[in-house]
Amino acid sequence: MSKFVLIYTLNIGRYKLAAVTLGSSKLIIADTIKYAKGRVQFGKPICEFGLIKAKLAEMIIRTYALESMVYRTAGLLDLVLEEIDLTKEDTGQKTGEAIRKYALECSINKIYGSEVLNWIADECVQVLGGYGFIKDYPAEGAYRDARINRIWEGTNEINRMLIVDMLFKAAMRGDLPLMDAIKEVTGDIFSIRADMGENEGTLVKEQTMLAMAKKIGLIAAGAAAQKFGERLSGEQEIIAFIADIIIEIYAMESTLLRTLKMIDRGGSEQSDIQIAATKVYINDAFSKVDVLAKQIFSGISEGEELKTQLMVLKRLAKYTPINTVTLRRKIANSGISAVRYPLTKV
Repeated sequence: MSKFVLIYTLNIGRYKLAAVTLGSSKLIIADTIKYAKGRVQFGKPICEFGLIKAKLAEMIIRTYALESMVYRTAGLLDLVLEEIDLTKEDTGQKTGEAIRKYALECSINKIYGSEVLNWIADECVQVLGGYGFIKDYPAEGAYRDARINRIWEGTNEINRMLIVDMLFKAAMRGDLPLMDAIKEVTGDIFSIRADMGENEGTLVKEQTMLAMAKKIGLIAAGAAAQKFGERLSGEQEIIAFIADIIIEIYAMESTLLRTLKMIDRGGSEQSDIQIAATKVYINDAFSKVDVLAKQIFSGISEGEELKTQLMVLKRLAKYTPINTVTLRRKIANSGISAVRYPLTKV
């Protein structure tokens, strides 16, 4: 019984930590915007300067991605927990087993949330300047307190190892068709043509980019698994790269799914800022996935094999970047107008 209680506590603790970082991120955003609107330099509030707007926008975008992940994971957990009969004696064991089904997602949320909050707190101090170090301002405490989140409930390094370990173990048990997916993508590797131009329709291009990011992740993970086999667990740097691809894909997909649901419910005009945030996030995250895959390939291959892998990657990662400057200004302006995080709309 204690084994299941321990598993339940660790996994749900990681998820709850992500939810806490989400709330803290929103509070810091509000404090940062309030200060930026009141701080006047060179004859105008600093919130009107482009580089400050860029910081505010990125705070909002990353928080939107985190919020989307937290909501999505909550829904997944609710689905498995609602099947449990709370009147039974084995409720604790069943709860632990149910939570364990989404242990991977809990670790993803923990890593992403703690690192987003840490980044947001750091940017808040940057916007406040010297005042960010003074206890009279909330930035000082937020900056100091944010640091612990990357340590407890398992360090982020440990959780990155766990993500890949859980993924491959689930595949070995047959719970996840990972190896079949890797074989399918690898088999079609030279026939895949990424069409990520100016597609018609809202977020159609972003859906294609997500699909390509998944293929890149599968090919990179498959290449690493084939190279090292059972020895992969000892290649921690490679595992961390794979974990970061998984985290980015989960964030991309969660953000995209949420925004598409909003569009379906209220139309594009009502979700204008959410669409902008989704476009910027996927544009930037896709580039990160590309770089991470290159690091994996260069860490496991050389010579002609590496050249072939990079050639395939170039085919999958070919896309036209968007104007993120204009979109970030729009997102920042929405936050400045509201004097808070402006995107909470399930």
